[in-house]
Amino acid sequence: MYDEIVKLINTVGFPIAVSLFLLIKLNGQLDTLIKSIHELKEEIAAVIKNQDRK
Repeated sequence: MYDEIVKLINTVGFPIAVSLFLLIKLNGQLDTLIKSIHELKEEIAAVIKNQDRK
């Protein structure tokens, strides 16, 4: 993998290589964040629904 990174930097330049690395790394974290936000939305809806019953 290290060799591929070096080839990428030589081919497209350092700023583009860093940008691609960060996008790939953050993609997994963004997926986790989206899932957590969706779960939070469902929990908030459940709490509101329970308050309406009272």
